[in-house]
Amino acid sequence: MSARGPYAKGIAKREQILEIALDLFAQKGYDRVSVREIARESGLSQAGLLHHFSTKEELFLEVLRRRDDRDGDPVEHRHIHSVEHLIGAVERNASEPGLVRLFVSMSAESTDEASLAREFFVSRYQWLRDEVATDIRKLQASGEAPESLDPDAVASILIAAADGLQLQWLLDKDTVDMGVLMTTLWDSLRQSH
Repeated sequence: MSARGPYAKGIAKREQILEIALDLFAQKGYDRVSVREIARESGLSQAGLLHHFSTKEELFLEVLRRRDDRDGDPVEHRHIHSVEHLIGAVERNASEPGLVRLFVSMSAESTDEASLAREFFVSRYQWLRDEVATDIRKLQASGEAPESLDPDAVASILIAAADGLQLQWLLDKDTVDMGVLMTTLWDSLRQSH
């Protein structure tokens, strides 16, 4: 049974706000988009927008969740990550510098124990490490990756490289090719024995 009435309208408006914020952040950068602009594009007042998201930080976190959800499997409607998917996500991020800046900033802020973003990033990194490590185990079982690799350690290294490359790319887009460097790292790890 689907939701109807004011509740359904509220959910639809929240979804619209998230899509608009995601697009604006991707185009302009989160630090160049105001809550007022998101509200205006959504057909709301700033107070109306804050009815759906109590703080700017909450809106930022929901945009990051939406960004992650968008990277899910559209056929199976599941969010499964693999080494290949991680590399692909890093490559796609080059077209969304504003969202990369938001991710880098929010992840850095999440190290503060009082941060609203802390739980999101702790859970996200645990989930992502588990997903990538599971994929590495599958690749080992099929002979596509050496048995000598520690899947959990390699998953952490690949994720750390992806995040570090995003920061380097933000500082020097002309020199740092995130996708090529991630592929180089993964190929190097697979060739090690």
